[in-house]
Amino acid sequence: MTRVLIVDDHAVVRSGLRLLLAQEADIEPVGEAGTGKEAIFQARALKPDVIVLDVVMPDTTGLEAMPTLLHEHPETKILILSMQDDPRYVREAFAAGASGYVLKEAADSEVVTAIRAVAGGGHYVNPALGARLVAAEAAADRRAAEDPLSDREREVLRLLALGHTNQEIAAQLYISVRTAETHRAHILQKLNLHSRAELVRYALAQGLLEE
Repeated sequence: MTRVLIVDDHAVVRSGLRLLLAQEADIEPVGEAGTGKEAIFQARALKPDVIVLDVVMPDTTGLEAMPTLLHEHPETKILILSMQDDPRYVREAFAAGASGYVLKEAADSEVVTAIRAVAGGGHYVNPALGARLVAAEAAADRRAAEDPLSDREREVLRLLALGHTNQEIAAQLYISVRTAETHRAHILQKLNLHSRAELVRYALAQGLLEE
């Protein structure tokens, strides 16, 4: 039997999920919580197998509560149930330790399927959202391949191309001279350039010197 704690700041959502899960022979909704802090206390008392966790809540967000929940209950699986359909939320949730991510607009059957998947040690993400996540990751990889520099390195490159010294760059960007020198070395290495003239040509080609 999979014991489930339902965490959402809307009582209607919690009631609906409890009714849904209570119909399943292998799932038992053992408790509810309306805030992140309450979820932590309830998890301590109930020791659920799966926590169905909302992201946006009034006191502590689901993502903020996750480190404590997972630290205190490492065997418990967390399934995010959220209205947020931005792939960035999915990426952040999995990075924080979630085992699944389902949209609130998902069909009842999908929520049950997701709970069973994470309870069994697997992962689950809404199929449409998963496809968007893959597309977003691919686009990020393409951008990284086309421009290997970080935003800060592009700043340093622009200042170098304008003729500023490492000391002047450090002062303008509020970093140490050593850090400015390190950025310069990384830029030259990443772009396979060997002189300031080459840096200037690259900066011009990238439009970094345009006002």
